[in-house]
Amino acid sequence: MAGKSSEAPKHSNRLSLERSPYLRQHANNPVQWFPWGDEAIELARREGKLIFLSVGYSTCHWCHVMERESFENENIAKVMNEHYINIKVDREERPDIDKVYMAFVQASCGGGGWPMSVFLTPDLTPVLGGTYYPPEDMHGRPGFKSVLLSVAKSWKDNRQKCNNTGNRIMEILRQTTVLEIPIAAQLITGVPPLEECAPQCYEKLVQIFESRFGGFGHAPKFPQPSIFTFLFYFYSRDPSSVKGKKALDMCLYSLRMMARGGIHDHIGQGFARYSTDTKWHVPHFEKMLYDQGQLAVAYCDAFLATNNNIYADVVRGILSYVERDLSDESGGFYSAEDADSLPTHSSTEKKEGAFYVWTYDEVHDILNTPIEGCPAGSGGKEITNGDIFCFHYNVKPGGNVNPSSDPHGELVNQNVLIMFGSEEQSAQHFLLPKEKIQEILQESREKLFEVRGRRPRPHLDDKMLTSWNALMISGFAKAAQALGDDKYAERAVKAACFVKKHLYDAVSNRLLRSCYRGDNGGVIQTTSPIPGFLDDYAFLVQALLDLYEATFDTNWLEWAVQLQEVQDELFWDEGSAAYFTSPNTDQTVIMRMKEDQDGAEPSGNTVSTWNLLRLSALLEQPAHRERAERLLAIFTSRLTSLPHALPGLAAALMLYHDSHTQVFVTGQKSDPDTEALVATARRRLLPGRVLALADGNLESVLYRKSEVFRRLRPQGGRAAAYVCKHHACSLPVTSPEDLDKLLQPK
Repeated sequence: MAGKSSEAPKHSNRLSLERSPYLRQHANNPVQWFPWGDEAIELARREGKLIFLSVGYSTCHWCHVMERESFENENIAKVMNEHYINIKVDREERPDIDKVYMAFVQASCGGGGWPMSVFLTPDLTPVLGGTYYPPEDMHGRPGFKSVLLSVAKSWKDNRQKCNNTGNRIMEILRQTTVLEIPIAAQLITGVPPLEECAPQCYEKLVQIFESRFGGFGHAPKFPQPSIFTFLFYFYSRDPSSVKGKKALDMCLYSLRMMARGGIHDHIGQGFARYSTDTKWHVPHFEKMLYDQGQLAVAYCDAFLATNNNIYADVVRGILSYVERDLSDESGGFYSAEDADSLPTHSSTEKKEGAFYVWTYDEVHDILNTPIEGCPAGSGGKEITNGDIFCFHYNVKPGGNVNPSSDPHGELVNQNVLIMFGSEEQSAQHFLLPKEKIQEILQESREKLFEVRGRRPRPHLDDKMLTSWNALMISGFAKAAQALGDDKYAERAVKAACFVKKHLYDAVSNRLLRSCYRGDNGGVIQTTSPIPGFLDDYAFLVQALLDLYEATFDTNWLEWAVQLQEVQDELFWDEGSAAYFTSPNTDQTVIMRMKEDQDGAEPSGNTVSTWNLLRLSALLEQPAHRERAERLLAIFTSRLTSLPHALPGLAAALMLYHDSHTQVFVTGQKSDPDTEALVATARRRLLPGRVLALADGNLESVLYRKSEVFRRLRPQGGRAAAYVCKHHACSLPVTSPEDLDKLLQPK
């Protein structure tokens, strides 16, 4: 980890040969770590040892804590090396391994998280699992060293019992998570009725909505973008109804409170992964690319629903942060920034949030400009820009962090910026015009940004993942449409070109999972590249469809069609429907899983359902819709019993029953009449909309595959728009006003 001595390391292990930033962080531990692979597994079998599997990611705070306390401890490392073959896995590189063993941990422990710690037999069956372990016994809880010795003794004394324990739980998982059963007749006669899913999902979200600070559930609070996907769709179906308005209100209030909270970086923009408290105040400070991409889309939807620039400004801030801090020169996006960093350049120990927090005195030392003529001064005290900033962002002399959100005391006397009031309230307090307050706050943020830039930066995970790059491409493409700004489309195109160059094998038409920034700044690949997983294909197909709608370049649509075919070939389960998360090419993965739960990221099956329905609507391909139907059917039980656990899939079910709103515009892309019609279609929140341009290019995939497209014509020499739904199209219209009327909710 950064911040350690620059002297030659005392220890080195096989992780020094890896490219993953997370694995390389552990390359100088005294633990003899192996990467996941045949070498380590064969060694465990040959020596008859258990495997200790540790799974995490480079920006994980508690992963750093366990490394510092246990994996750098010579005594603990000695026990690990003597009794175990020790394997490190970057969960972002190998989500297939992470998901299998996380399912075991959750089933056996009732919860999960990272770092994930699992003990495996040499045949890779888990026997015991957990997350973070303290190094020594405390408060009646066994420490990591005690667990290591206890499990090793159990393995030595009774191997059969260890094997039986793991096998029993894994069999239950196979039956409940893999869905390896023939589909019963009732499952393939149709998808779940809408009335058994959407209303129930809505009511549950109303029930768990946190009305004071927004969001869903209690601390820790995650953004959960898939919930916004569902609620925006639910609202758009009936925007004038009480329930529709409530759905919109829950979205908007949550997004506003998140934007005002400490989870939002008010100085450098972007969002942290989650809040440790109910108020969105004190986050775990790591910033993940997948959050930025999904939240950009959510705030775009909020802007389209309201035309309120508050939401558009948040979108611009997210994209500015990503372009500045998470972008590779070649066009790709890096994965994350760490929560921990050195407080000063002379510090030797990292602290969580050190890059982002401020003391009261520090803010006043930097922001010490008197506000001339400010009437709020009293007792002869001049009001400074620091006074206004501290009032607006709740900066306190003794810090503003509740000790319950600071278990290690790293944030004592520190302030995490948060807005409990508004610019209007600050203006009233200081008796200044709102515009003056806005000017002062903007100048103050810029000064603090400059000062913060001189601090030691958090670790950057410069791994580039196909799936997360795809989510960010969608964010830029959606912003280009919602905000009418072509520079965002250009950035999305640059990223898509990067993926095609560095994360795609054109010969086999296969995606790769990851690539890396080399030591010289170039983009490099490992000697044995990791094949793409379901999420890589599904998220990229979605991104390419979004990019087509933002640019009308049919090459992106063509590639999406090709990748969908490959995805179907590699991951679709012909026996019982739906997509496996991983291909069947790696024999070290003991179970191919099928996921439906929408968590921090949507599931690959959820995104695939949307993609199949969109492709069906664009290209008149019934096979895509039929596949989506089978996919929805296989998850009937979960959709009707726990729809709030898969809100993105519940939204796809609504789309399946509703049908897309197809907006087809005829004309040349650069023609002003065409541009006006396209802009009108993009200005409305229509979650089930597909937008396509009929420009007369008969070679494009649209004309080759869609008979409807081949019949579309301009009207009287002018661009025209056709609005189609449920296999019926309106008469063509040529004015933006008439198109807007057709797109209004009925």
